[in-house]
Amino acid sequence: MTELLTLAMDLQDEGATAAAARKIATALLAAAACGELPITIFLRGDLGAGKTTLVRGALRALGFEGRVKSPTYGLVEVYAISSLNLYHFDFYRLKDPDEWHEAGFRDSVAEQAICLIEWPEKARGAQVPLPTPDLDIQLSTDPDNTSLRHAIFSASSPLGQTLLQALSP
Repeated sequence: MTELLTLAMDLQDEGATAAAARKIATALLAAAACGELPITIFLRGDLGAGKTTLVRGALRALGFEGRVKSPTYGLVEVYAISSLNLYHFDFYRLKDPDEWHEAGFRDSVAEQAICLIEWPEKARGAQVPLPTPDLDIQLSTDPDNTSLRHAIFSASSPLGQTLLQALSP
């Protein structure tokens, strides 16, 4: 079997984004149950590309029923789901690449948890770099159809490849 390193898909609407998020969440739970932690996922894309929508869908699929908001101003939202911690970071407002670890997030990223990081490029060039993501997700909108999202999922680890397999048709 060929190892899947990249997968491109069109997410026709918010429901399709939620369906992809459910597949990711199922694979995340399986990986966590096998002790494959920490898990790091980067989410890239312009404002409104669907990064937080994807996170919200994954959290719902993991059983979180509370409010899911973008951590743009607080930089991080922490979700405890059963015995699993999930950190949703948003580095959009970082002014300096080193702010992510100066704020103490380095310990969170190293914890036995799932870390979903929006705008990871804002930490590029930091003295303490972000870990290599298991999965890197690039989202973009279609200029002719604002509800359509284009997604490119790229694996950087064997775990990332497992996540991609869960998404493949």
